[in-house]
Amino acid sequence: MIHSILLALHIGAAVIGLFSGAAALFSRKGGQLHRTAGNVFFSSMLVMSAGGAWLAQMKGQRINTVAGLLTFYMVATGWAAVKRKAGETGLVEYGLLLAAAAIGCGSMYTGLQANSGAIVLNDGPASGCFVFGGLALFAAALDVRVLVLGGVTGAQRIARHLWRMCFAMLMTTLSFFLGKQRLFPATVVDLHLNLAPILIVAGSMAFWIIRVHFTDAYKKVRGQSATAVPLAGSPARAGAAGDTRSPAA
Repeated sequence: MIHSILLALHIGAAVIGLFSGAAALFSRKGGQLHRTAGNVFFSSMLVMSAGGAWLAQMKGQRINTVAGLLTFYMVATGWAAVKRKAGETGLVEYGLLLAAAAIGCGSMYTGLQANSGAIVLNDGPASGCFVFGGLALFAAALDVRVLVLGGVTGAQRIARHLWRMCFAMLMTTLSFFLGKQRLFPATVVDLHLNLAPILIVAGSMAFWIIRVHFTDAYKKVRGQSATAVPLAGSPARAGAAGDTRSPAA
């Protein structure tokens, strides 16, 4: 019974997350639709990732357990980046840092055990543990930097929100369009059409990371306390004079 309930919650939240994530991704940044869709995406991703991690643990799927926990962490920190005031941190950030470090170290240790033959993974190669573990430790290192600096502002705040929420969207898209490709018609799979949504999300993520970090598109918001959050589409007029709102995503 518990398994059935968790599975239903996991699938339902994943479907909601895909639609709400797409709406947030392609709607006007800072607009009402973007905010509403972003909040729905945040809530659904927490349920989806937590349920997925629990189900994977019940099945002894260590890699999928790590993937679910990492997605939960990414969504939580990505959402906190815009809910916190610019240049502000709190106990939540410290707790999430410890969680990321634990996920990363645990995943790396599992990968080493699998390579040595001490354990057998039933949901993928040991390299999956190293990939997710490395991402968790990288994110934890960025968390340390944020806490040392006392928070993030401007373009850095945008980027922190951006890549973590996009990571969650990418994981959900991969899980459905690649992990569940048996649900698609054979023609779709043979032509690799099921990979199109994955490439769109990954491309959008890369585009916005480059735009925020390596162009002057968000030069005005660097060092300022207010930013609009870009996931895709046309950027909001962030950092405009008199605009001190921080849109949730």
